[in-house]
Amino acid sequence: MTAVATLPPSTARPLGHHLATAFLAVVVLAALFAPLVAPYEPDAVDFAATLAPVSPEHLLGADQSGRDLLARVLYGARTSLVGPLLLLAIASVLGVALGTLAAWRRGWVDAVVGRVTDVMYAFPGLLFVVLVVAVFGNGMTTAVVALGLAYAPTIAKYTRSVAVAECGKPYIDAYRVQGMGGLAICVRHLVPNMARPIVGYLVVLFGEGLMSLATLSFLGFGAQPPSSDWGLMVKEGQPAVVQGAFLPVLVPGAAIALVVVSFNVLGVRFADRLGVRGS
Repeated sequence: MTAVATLPPSTARPLGHHLATAFLAVVVLAALFAPLVAPYEPDAVDFAATLAPVSPEHLLGADQSGRDLLARVLYGARTSLVGPLLLLAIASVLGVALGTLAAWRRGWVDAVVGRVTDVMYAFPGLLFVVLVVAVFGNGMTTAVVALGLAYAPTIAKYTRSVAVAECGKPYIDAYRVQGMGGLAICVRHLVPNMARPIVGYLVVLFGEGLMSLATLSFLGFGAQPPSSDWGLMVKEGQPAVVQGAFLPVLVPGAAIALVVVSFNVLGVRFADRLGVRGS
């Protein structure tokens, strides 16, 4: 009987993974070099080009103020990508710390952290963000901080589940026998050993964070004019739909959808690779 050679799941490279990686690389480069590649300034108004269709002058058309949509999407990629990165950084610091503390101390500490995260889960995240924005005012900074606080319980629960399994491994007892303190073990060994699965989880959450920030900007709580944030662009392009012009909504909406899908593809792929290697 002839043996059939197969590639391990961890080495398989689906086409979707390559496409997602290439697309995100292009988006990141476009955001970094927007001043060099954008054909116009993002806020350059030209009423002669109001709702202009796709043309050599405006490759993706123009909005109701005659602003070039390609230029606005390129510049908008900066806030649309940096915002989720910052909110996940805030959520990770809080969530990883709480999840690790709960798994390490167990007992009443674990119970308290568990109840707090359960309460946060029961409270709708978007409503929590709206309440924070109502107190501290509109703006991207407030939206990022509020969403970071809202995402922290999710990361804390995931971190706790990973940390509980990690705390049962022999190297933890070995460091304890050597007299190393709990804080040193957690900071030097436990958290670094959990970095791979946590990073994989954060990649998946990035797309969700981008969608959440875009939603807040669409509702008027996040980025404010004259920002070219993608969520704000969708909001500002709505009136044009009544006039039969769909590009001001379609272009930023497609950018959001493609980036979110790409991050989800990479996140799932990364998680699968980690799962295979950890088995």
